[in-house]
Amino acid sequence: QVQLEESGGGLVQDGGSLRLSCVTSGRTFGHFNMGWFRQAPGKEREFVASITRSGGTTYYADSVRGRFTISIDNAKNTVYLQMNSLKPEDTAVYHCNGVVGSPPMSLFSSWGQGTQVTVSS
Repeated sequence: QVQLEESGGGLVQDGGSLRLSCVTSGRTFGHFNMGWFRQAPGKEREFVASITRSGGTTYYADSVRGRFTISIDNAKNTVYLQMNSLKPEDTAVYHCNGVVGSPPMSLFSSWGQGTQVTVSS
């Protein structure tokens, strides 16, 4: 069983920045690629970004490419999401999960509680 714990969300103004963190425990972190997803009120959860466990390859949704950067620290079992130039439409609960496939899909059926990101206009 894997445990996922997200943190780093908050309230920021349009154009601001946040850095999200996701700590994974319970299974060997280095065995799967990782990704971030988000769910806005009344909408389906959507893919945001993913990274291979080596950190060598990243993939982004068109809506965040050029503004968000995903990174990984295997020594800390942690994946990060640096979010710059935030927009009100980025407002959502952000979750991390293992990823598989192309386009990336969530690997685990269980999700952490997520972290709320709110961008005010």
